[in-house]
Amino acid sequence: MLLQFNFSNYKSFHDEASLDLSATGISELSHHVVQLANEKVLPISAIFGANASGKSNVYKAFSYMKHLVVRSFQYGGATETVKATDESSNFPQPPRFAWTKQNNKPASFEVYLLDPLTLKTSNYGFSIDEKGIVEEWLNEKAKTARKSKNVFFRSRNEQENDFSGLSKADTNNLLTALEPEVLVISLGNKLKVHTCQAIVQWFYQCETIDYGDPSENYFLCNRLPNNFKEKEIQDRVITFFASFDETIKGFKIEELPSEDEDAPKRIYIESLHQAIDSEDLIGIGLHYESSGTIKMFSLYPVLMNVLEHGTVLFVDELNSRLHPLLVRNLIRLFSDPRTNPNHAQLLFTTHDTWHLANKSLRRDEIWFTGKNSKGESSLYSLADFKPEEGTKIRKDEHYEKNYLLGKYGAIPSVSTMQILFPDDSAAEGEQLYE
Repeated sequence: MLLQFNFSNYKSFHDEASLDLSATGISELSHHVVQLANEKVLPISAIFGANASGKSNVYKAFSYMKHLVVRSFQYGGATETVKATDESSNFPQPPRFAWTKQNNKPASFEVYLLDPLTLKTSNYGFSIDEKGIVEEWLNEKAKTARKSKNVFFRSRNEQENDFSGLSKADTNNLLTALEPEVLVISLGNKLKVHTCQAIVQWFYQCETIDYGDPSENYFLCNRLPNNFKEKEIQDRVITFFASFDETIKGFKIEELPSEDEDAPKRIYIESLHQAIDSEDLIGIGLHYESSGTIKMFSLYPVLMNVLEHGTVLFVDELNSRLHPLLVRNLIRLFSDPRTNPNHAQLLFTTHDTWHLANKSLRRDEIWFTGKNSKGESSLYSLADFKPEEGTKIRKDEHYEKNYLLGKYGAIPSVSTMQILFPDDSAAEGEQLYE
Protein backbone atom coordinates (compact mmCIF):
# COMPACT_ATOMS: atom_id res chain seq x y z
CA MET A 1 0.00 0.00 0.00
CA LEU A 2 1.05 3.57 -0.61
CA LEU A 3 1.72 5.29 2.71
CA GLN A 4 3.06 8.58 1.37
CA PHE A 5 4.01 10.29 -1.89
CA ASN A 6 6.38 13.26 -1.74
CA PHE A 7 7.67 15.46 -4.55
CA SER A 8 9.22 18.90 -5.01
CA ASN A 9 10.34 21.37 -7.68
CA TYR A 10 7.91 19.93 -10.21
CA LYS A 11 5.69 22.12 -12.41
CA SER A 12 3.76 24.50 -10.12
CA PHE A 13 5.11 22.92 -6.91
CA HIS A 14 8.31 24.61 -5.71
CA ASP A 15 8.59 23.37 -2.14
CA GLU A 16 7.99 19.77 -1.12
CA ALA A 17 4.41 18.50 -1.31
CA SER A 18 3.30 15.41 0.59
CA LEU A 19 0.22 13.29 -0.07
CA ASP A 20 -0.04 11.26 3.14
CA LEU A 21 -2.38 8.25 3.20
CA SER A 22 -1.75 7.42 6.85
CA ALA A 23 -4.99 7.68 8.83
CA THR A 24 -5.18 10.29 11.58
CA GLY A 25 -6.92 9.72 14.90
CA ILE A 26 -10.30 11.11 13.77
CA SER A 27 -13.35 8.94 14.40
CA GLU A 28 -15.62 9.24 11.33
CA LEU A 29 -15.91 6.43 8.77
CA SER A 30 -13.59 4.18 10.75
CA HIS A 31 -14.35 1.27 8.39
CA HIS A 32 -12.30 3.08 5.74
CA VAL A 33 -9.12 2.56 7.76
CA VAL A 34 -6.95 -0.45 6.91
CA GLN A 35 -5.01 -1.71 9.94
CA LEU A 36 -1.77 -3.49 9.01
CA ALA A 37 0.65 -4.11 11.87
CA ASN A 38 1.27 -0.69 13.42
CA GLU A 39 0.14 1.19 10.32
CA LYS A 40 -3.32 2.64 9.72
CA VAL A 41 -3.74 3.36 6.03
CA LEU A 42 -6.48 5.01 3.97
CA PRO A 43 -7.78 3.54 0.70
CA ILE A 44 -9.03 6.89 -0.68
CA SER A 45 -7.64 10.35 -1.34
CA ALA A 46 -9.66 13.00 -3.17
CA ILE A 47 -7.97 16.22 -4.29
CA PHE A 48 -10.06 19.39 -4.74
CA GLY A 49 -8.98 22.82 -5.90
CA ALA A 50 -9.41 25.68 -8.34
CA ASN A 51 -8.50 25.44 -12.00
CA ALA A 52 -4.72 25.85 -12.45
CA SER A 53 -4.15 25.39 -8.70
CA GLY A 54 -2.01 22.27 -9.17
CA LYS A 55 -4.45 19.34 -8.77
CA SER A 56 -3.42 17.74 -12.04
CA ASN A 57 0.24 18.34 -11.26
CA VAL A 58 -0.02 16.01 -8.25
CA TYR A 59 -1.32 13.35 -10.62
CA LYS A 60 1.35 14.16 -13.22
CA ALA A 61 4.13 13.98 -10.64
CA PHE A 62 3.09 10.45 -9.66
CA SER A 63 2.66 9.49 -13.32
CA TYR A 64 6.11 10.88 -14.17
CA MET A 65 7.70 8.92 -11.31
CA LYS A 66 5.97 5.73 -12.45
CA HIS A 67 7.14 6.23 -16.02
CA LEU A 68 10.80 6.61 -15.04
CA VAL A 69 10.73 3.69 -12.61
CA VAL A 70 9.26 1.38 -15.23
CA ARG A 71 10.93 2.73 -18.37
CA SER A 72 14.16 4.59 -17.57
CA PHE A 73 16.35 1.62 -18.54
CA GLN A 74 15.61 2.52 -22.18
CA TYR A 75 17.17 5.98 -21.85
CA GLY A 76 20.69 4.70 -21.30
CA GLY A 77 23.19 6.54 -23.51
CA ALA A 78 20.74 9.34 -24.26
CA THR A 79 23.57 11.78 -24.93
CA GLU A 80 23.21 14.73 -27.29
CA THR A 81 24.60 12.59 -30.14
CA VAL A 82 22.06 9.83 -29.55
CA LYS A 83 19.21 12.31 -29.18
CA ALA A 84 20.08 13.87 -32.52
CA THR A 85 19.74 10.53 -34.30
CA ASP A 86 17.11 8.70 -32.26
CA GLU A 87 14.20 10.70 -30.87
CA SER A 88 12.83 7.59 -29.08
CA SER A 89 15.90 7.72 -26.80
CA ASN A 90 15.13 11.26 -25.60
CA PHE A 91 15.45 11.49 -21.84
CA PRO A 92 12.16 12.83 -20.38
CA GLN A 93 13.41 15.85 -18.46
CA PRO A 94 11.31 16.85 -15.45
CA PRO A 95 9.35 20.08 -15.98
CA ARG A 96 10.70 21.88 -12.92
CA PHE A 97 9.18 24.91 -11.22
CA ALA A 98 9.37 27.66 -13.84
CA TRP A 99 8.66 30.93 -12.00
CA THR A 100 12.25 31.61 -10.96
CA LYS A 101 15.06 32.75 -13.27
CA GLN A 102 17.65 30.65 -11.48
CA ASN A 103 16.34 27.19 -10.65
CA ASN A 104 19.25 24.81 -10.41
CA LYS A 105 17.64 22.52 -7.87
CA PRO A 106 16.70 19.02 -9.05
CA ALA A 107 13.15 17.75 -9.01
CA SER A 108 12.57 15.10 -6.37
CA PHE A 109 10.12 12.17 -6.08
CA GLU A 110 9.68 9.71 -3.21
CA VAL A 111 7.26 7.03 -2.01
CA TYR A 112 6.79 5.09 1.21
CA LEU A 113 5.25 1.66 0.60
CA LEU A 114 3.88 -1.08 2.84
CA ASP A 115 3.69 -4.70 1.71
CA PRO A 116 0.39 -6.09 3.11
CA LEU A 117 1.75 -9.67 3.08
CA THR A 118 5.19 -9.28 4.65
CA LEU A 119 4.40 -5.97 6.43
CA LYS A 120 7.77 -4.70 5.22
CA THR A 121 7.97 -0.96 4.56
CA SER A 122 10.07 0.53 1.77
CA ASN A 123 11.21 4.08 1.14
CA TYR A 124 12.26 4.70 -2.46
CA GLY A 125 13.00 7.94 -4.25
CA PHE A 126 15.24 9.91 -6.58
CA SER A 127 16.15 13.45 -7.55
CA ILE A 128 16.67 14.39 -11.18
CA ASP A 129 17.69 17.27 -13.44
CA GLU A 130 18.21 17.78 -17.18
CA LYS A 131 21.48 15.80 -17.09
CA GLY A 132 19.99 12.72 -15.46
CA ILE A 133 19.77 11.19 -12.01
CA VAL A 134 21.30 13.28 -9.20
CA GLU A 135 20.58 10.91 -6.32
CA GLU A 136 18.57 7.71 -5.81
CA TRP A 137 17.86 5.71 -2.68
CA LEU A 138 16.06 2.63 -1.38
CA ASN A 139 15.60 1.78 2.30
CA GLU A 140 13.67 -1.11 3.80
CA LYS A 141 12.34 -1.96 7.24
CA ALA A 142 11.23 -5.46 8.22
CA LYS A 143 8.11 -5.98 10.32
CA THR A 144 10.10 -6.75 13.47
CA ALA A 145 12.98 -4.34 12.86
CA ARG A 146 13.42 -1.13 14.81
CA LYS A 147 15.22 0.82 12.11
CA SER A 148 15.30 0.93 8.34
CA LYS A 149 18.34 -0.45 6.54
CA ASN A 150 19.96 0.96 3.44
CA VAL A 151 19.57 -1.17 0.31
CA PHE A 152 21.41 1.29 -1.91
CA PHE A 153 22.24 4.95 -2.24
CA ARG A 154 23.39 6.23 -5.62
CA SER A 155 24.84 9.69 -6.20
CA ARG A 156 26.19 11.66 -9.13
CA ASN A 157 29.24 11.97 -6.89
CA GLU A 158 30.26 8.31 -7.15
CA GLN A 159 32.33 8.50 -3.96
CA GLU A 160 29.06 8.72 -2.00
CA ASN A 161 27.62 5.51 -3.53
CA ASP A 162 26.58 2.82 -1.06
CA PHE A 163 25.29 -0.52 -2.38
CA SER A 164 25.92 -2.44 0.84
CA GLY A 165 22.39 -3.81 0.91
CA LEU A 166 22.90 -5.71 -2.37
CA SER A 167 25.13 -8.65 -3.17
CA LYS A 168 28.54 -8.01 -4.72
CA ALA A 169 27.44 -9.75 -7.93
CA ASP A 170 24.32 -7.59 -8.26
CA THR A 171 26.30 -4.44 -7.43
CA ASN A 172 28.96 -5.20 -10.05
CA ASN A 173 26.32 -5.92 -12.71
CA LEU A 174 24.49 -2.70 -11.93
CA LEU A 175 27.53 -0.45 -11.87
CA THR A 176 28.87 -1.97 -15.08
CA ALA A 177 25.70 -1.08 -17.03
CA LEU A 178 24.47 2.00 -15.13
CA GLU A 179 24.29 5.30 -17.03
CA PRO A 180 23.45 8.83 -15.85
CA GLU A 181 19.90 8.81 -17.25
CA VAL A 182 19.00 5.35 -15.89
CA LEU A 183 17.52 4.58 -12.48
CA VAL A 184 19.18 1.79 -10.49
CA ILE A 185 15.73 0.42 -9.69
CA SER A 186 14.76 0.23 -13.37
CA LEU A 187 18.05 -1.35 -14.46
CA GLY A 188 17.94 -3.72 -11.49
CA ASN A 189 14.53 -4.92 -12.59
CA LYS A 190 15.92 -5.76 -16.05
CA LEU A 191 18.87 -7.56 -14.43
CA LYS A 192 16.48 -9.53 -12.20
CA VAL A 193 17.65 -8.07 -8.89
CA HIS A 194 14.83 -9.25 -6.64
CA THR A 195 14.64 -6.16 -4.40
CA CYS A 196 14.42 -3.89 -7.45
CA GLN A 197 11.88 -6.14 -9.15
CA ALA A 198 9.46 -5.84 -6.23
CA ILE A 199 9.42 -2.02 -6.37
CA VAL A 200 9.17 -1.83 -10.16
CA GLN A 201 6.39 -4.43 -10.22
CA TRP A 202 4.35 -2.36 -7.76
CA PHE A 203 4.67 0.73 -9.94
CA TYR A 204 3.97 -1.26 -13.10
CA GLN A 205 0.68 -2.55 -11.68
CA CYS A 206 -0.42 0.93 -10.58
CA GLU A 207 -2.78 2.62 -13.04
CA THR A 208 -2.72 6.31 -13.95
CA ILE A 209 -5.52 7.79 -16.06
CA ASP A 210 -5.92 11.35 -17.30
CA TYR A 211 -9.52 11.86 -18.41
CA GLY A 212 -8.67 15.46 -19.26
CA ASP A 213 -6.43 14.28 -22.13
CA PRO A 214 -8.49 13.66 -25.32
CA SER A 215 -5.92 11.30 -26.86
CA GLU A 216 -5.67 9.22 -23.69
CA ASN A 217 -9.46 9.22 -23.46
CA TYR A 218 -9.65 7.79 -26.99
CA PHE A 219 -7.09 5.09 -26.19
CA LEU A 220 -8.79 4.07 -22.96
CA CYS A 221 -12.22 3.86 -24.55
CA ASN A 222 -10.82 1.44 -27.12
CA ARG A 223 -9.04 -0.72 -24.56
CA LEU A 224 -10.73 -4.08 -23.98
CA PRO A 225 -10.70 -6.11 -20.78
CA ASN A 226 -8.31 -9.05 -20.96
CA ASN A 227 -9.85 -12.09 -22.69
CA PHE A 228 -13.00 -10.11 -23.46
CA LYS A 229 -14.03 -12.66 -26.11
CA GLU A 230 -14.64 -15.19 -23.34
CA LYS A 231 -18.26 -15.41 -22.17
CA GLU A 232 -17.22 -15.48 -18.51
CA ILE A 233 -15.39 -12.15 -18.82
CA GLN A 234 -18.33 -10.58 -20.66
CA ASP A 235 -20.67 -11.73 -17.89
CA ARG A 236 -18.43 -10.06 -15.31
CA VAL A 237 -18.55 -6.82 -17.28
CA ILE A 238 -22.35 -7.07 -17.46
CA THR A 239 -22.50 -7.55 -13.68
CA PHE A 240 -20.29 -4.49 -13.30
CA PHE A 241 -22.56 -2.49 -15.63
CA ALA A 242 -25.67 -3.62 -13.73
CA SER A 243 -24.58 -1.45 -10.79
CA PHE A 244 -25.37 1.65 -12.85
CA ASP A 245 -27.08 0.56 -16.12
CA GLU A 246 -29.30 -2.52 -16.22
CA THR A 247 -30.35 -2.02 -19.85
CA ILE A 248 -27.21 -3.67 -21.29
CA LYS A 249 -27.83 -7.42 -21.37
CA GLY A 250 -24.78 -8.63 -23.27
CA PHE A 251 -22.23 -7.98 -26.00
CA LYS A 252 -21.74 -9.05 -29.58
CA ILE A 253 -18.17 -9.13 -30.84
CA GLU A 254 -17.18 -9.15 -34.50
CA GLU A 255 -13.64 -9.32 -35.82
CA LEU A 256 -13.21 -6.93 -38.74
CA PRO A 257 -11.21 -7.93 -41.82
CA SER A 258 -7.88 -6.19 -42.43
CA GLU A 259 -5.94 -5.76 -45.63
CA ASP A 260 -2.66 -5.77 -43.72
CA GLU A 261 -1.97 -9.17 -42.19
CA ASP A 262 0.60 -7.70 -39.78
CA ALA A 263 -1.75 -5.02 -38.46
CA PRO A 264 -3.44 -5.56 -35.07
CA LYS A 265 -6.84 -7.18 -35.35
CA ARG A 266 -9.74 -4.75 -35.16
CA ILE A 267 -12.87 -5.66 -33.24
CA TYR A 268 -16.36 -4.20 -33.48
CA ILE A 269 -18.46 -4.42 -30.32
CA GLU A 270 -22.20 -4.04 -29.98
CA SER A 271 -23.97 -3.74 -26.64
CA LEU A 272 -27.18 -5.77 -26.57
CA HIS A 273 -30.40 -4.26 -25.22
CA GLN A 274 -33.77 -5.88 -24.60
CA ALA A 275 -36.37 -5.01 -27.25
CA ILE A 276 -39.56 -3.54 -25.75
CA ASP A 277 -41.88 -5.40 -28.15
CA SER A 278 -40.26 -8.85 -28.21
CA GLU A 279 -37.87 -11.16 -26.41
CA ASP A 280 -35.13 -10.35 -28.90
CA LEU A 281 -31.97 -8.43 -28.06
CA ILE A 282 -31.11 -5.39 -30.18
CA GLY A 283 -27.46 -4.56 -30.85
CA ILE A 284 -26.12 -1.00 -30.69
CA GLY A 285 -22.51 -0.09 -31.48
CA LEU A 286 -20.72 0.42 -28.18
CA HIS A 287 -19.41 3.77 -29.47
CA TYR A 288 -23.03 4.98 -29.63
CA GLU A 289 -23.54 4.48 -25.90
CA SER A 290 -23.38 7.49 -23.58
CA SER A 291 -19.96 8.95 -22.82
CA GLY A 292 -20.45 7.94 -19.18
CA THR A 293 -21.11 4.31 -20.12
CA ILE A 294 -18.05 4.27 -22.39
CA LYS A 295 -15.96 5.76 -19.58
CA MET A 296 -17.12 3.07 -17.16
CA PHE A 297 -16.30 0.45 -19.81
CA SER A 298 -12.79 1.91 -20.02
CA LEU A 299 -12.48 1.88 -16.22
CA TYR A 300 -13.32 -1.81 -15.87
CA PRO A 301 -9.90 -3.25 -16.90
CA VAL A 302 -7.93 -0.86 -14.69
CA LEU A 303 -10.25 -1.44 -11.73
CA MET A 304 -9.81 -5.18 -12.06
CA ASN A 305 -6.04 -4.80 -12.25
CA VAL A 306 -5.56 -2.64 -9.16
CA LEU A 307 -8.15 -4.55 -7.09
CA GLU A 308 -6.45 -7.84 -7.95
CA HIS A 309 -2.91 -6.65 -7.19
CA GLY A 310 -3.69 -4.23 -4.38
CA THR A 311 -2.02 -1.24 -6.03
CA VAL A 312 -3.00 2.37 -6.77
CA LEU A 313 -5.45 3.82 -9.28
CA PHE A 314 -4.73 7.54 -9.72
CA VAL A 315 -7.32 9.31 -11.88
CA ASP A 316 -7.27 12.92 -13.02
CA GLU A 317 -10.79 14.36 -13.46
CA LEU A 318 -12.61 11.26 -12.20
CA ASN A 319 -15.92 13.13 -12.10
CA SER A 320 -15.78 13.97 -15.84
CA ARG A 321 -18.87 12.46 -17.55
CA LEU A 322 -19.83 10.51 -14.43
CA HIS A 323 -22.81 11.07 -12.17
CA PRO A 324 -21.81 11.78 -8.53
CA LEU A 325 -23.58 8.60 -7.41
CA LEU A 326 -21.33 6.56 -9.72
CA VAL A 327 -18.24 8.16 -8.21
CA ARG A 328 -19.64 7.44 -4.74
CA ASN A 329 -20.03 3.79 -5.78
CA LEU A 330 -16.36 3.73 -6.80
CA ILE A 331 -15.43 5.19 -3.41
CA ARG A 332 -17.46 2.46 -1.72
CA LEU A 333 -15.79 -0.17 -3.90
CA PHE A 334 -12.37 0.80 -2.52
CA SER A 335 -13.43 1.55 1.05
CA ASP A 336 -15.27 -1.74 1.63
CA PRO A 337 -12.91 -4.63 2.59
CA ARG A 338 -15.39 -7.12 1.10
CA THR A 339 -14.94 -5.68 -2.41
CA ASN A 340 -11.34 -4.59 -1.84
CA PRO A 341 -9.68 -7.45 0.11
CA ASN A 342 -6.20 -6.71 -1.30
CA HIS A 343 -6.18 -3.09 -0.08
CA ALA A 344 -6.06 -1.27 -3.42
CA GLN A 345 -6.20 2.54 -3.24
CA LEU A 346 -8.08 5.16 -5.25
CA LEU A 347 -6.56 8.63 -5.64
CA PHE A 348 -8.39 11.16 -7.76
CA THR A 349 -8.74 14.83 -8.58
CA THR A 350 -12.18 16.36 -8.89
CA HIS A 351 -14.23 19.56 -8.95
CA ASP A 352 -17.37 17.80 -7.72
CA THR A 353 -18.12 19.26 -4.28
CA TRP A 354 -21.07 16.89 -3.84
CA HIS A 355 -18.64 14.46 -2.21
CA LEU A 356 -17.90 17.09 0.42
CA ALA A 357 -21.60 17.50 1.14
CA ASN A 358 -22.61 13.85 1.52
CA LYS A 359 -19.80 12.99 3.97
CA SER A 360 -18.65 9.98 1.94
CA LEU A 361 -15.04 10.93 2.72
CA ARG A 362 -13.11 11.31 5.96
CA ARG A 363 -11.44 14.64 6.66
CA ASP A 364 -8.01 13.03 6.16
CA GLU A 365 -9.17 11.69 2.77
CA ILE A 366 -9.98 15.22 1.56
CA TRP A 367 -7.10 17.21 0.10
CA PHE A 368 -6.85 20.68 -1.41
CA THR A 369 -4.42 22.41 -3.74
CA GLY A 370 -3.95 26.16 -3.57
CA LYS A 371 -1.66 28.61 -5.36
CA ASN A 372 -0.13 31.77 -3.90
CA SER A 373 0.64 35.09 -5.59
CA LYS A 374 4.07 33.79 -6.66
CA GLY A 375 2.50 30.94 -8.63
CA GLU A 376 3.56 28.29 -6.09
CA SER A 377 1.14 25.45 -5.44
CA SER A 378 0.63 23.80 -2.07
CA LEU A 379 -1.11 20.58 -1.04
CA TYR A 380 -2.87 20.17 2.29
CA SER A 381 -5.43 17.94 4.01
CA LEU A 382 -8.72 19.06 5.52
CA ALA A 383 -7.76 17.15 8.68
CA ASP A 384 -4.65 19.30 9.08
CA PHE A 385 -6.17 22.60 7.97
CA LYS A 386 -6.54 25.23 10.66
CA PRO A 387 -8.56 28.43 10.12
CA GLU A 388 -7.23 31.73 11.38
CA GLU A 389 -8.68 31.12 14.83
CA GLY A 390 -6.38 28.08 15.13
CA THR A 391 -8.90 25.30 15.76
CA LYS A 392 -9.10 22.25 13.52
CA ILE A 393 -12.09 21.53 11.28
CA ARG A 394 -14.82 19.57 13.10
CA LYS A 395 -16.51 16.53 11.57
CA ASP A 396 -19.98 18.10 11.93
CA GLU A 397 -19.13 21.12 9.77
CA HIS A 398 -20.72 21.62 6.35
CA TYR A 399 -17.62 20.93 4.25
CA GLU A 400 -19.12 21.81 0.88
CA LYS A 401 -20.64 25.12 2.01
CA ASN A 402 -17.49 26.21 3.83
CA TYR A 403 -15.27 25.21 0.92
CA LEU A 404 -17.33 27.20 -1.60
CA LEU A 405 -17.30 30.16 0.79
CA GLY A 406 -13.51 30.02 0.67
CA LYS A 407 -12.96 29.03 4.32
CA TYR A 408 -10.55 26.25 3.32
CA GLY A 409 -8.91 28.14 0.46
CA ALA A 410 -8.32 26.27 -2.82
CA ILE A 411 -11.08 28.07 -4.77
CA PRO A 412 -10.74 30.39 -7.78
CA SER A 413 -10.76 34.14 -7.35
CA VAL A 414 -13.77 34.93 -9.51
CA SER A 415 -14.74 38.34 -10.87
CA THR A 416 -17.16 39.46 -13.56
CA MET A 417 -16.07 38.26 -16.99
CA GLN A 418 -15.32 41.24 -19.25
CA ILE A 419 -15.37 39.42 -22.58
CA LEU A 420 -18.19 41.13 -24.51
CA PHE A 421 -17.71 44.57 -23.01
CA PRO A 422 -14.13 45.06 -21.81
CA ASP A 423 -14.31 48.84 -21.27
CA ASP A 424 -16.29 50.87 -18.75
CA SER A 425 -18.40 52.54 -21.44
CA ALA A 426 -20.01 49.25 -22.45
CA ALA A 427 -23.77 48.89 -22.28
CA GLU A 428 -25.25 47.25 -19.20
CA GLY A 429 -26.17 43.57 -19.55
CA GLU A 430 -29.91 44.15 -19.46
CA GLN A 431 -29.72 46.42 -22.53
CA LEU A 432 -28.83 43.39 -24.65
CA TYR A 433 -32.48 42.37 -24.55
CA GLU A 434 -34.11 45.71 -25.44
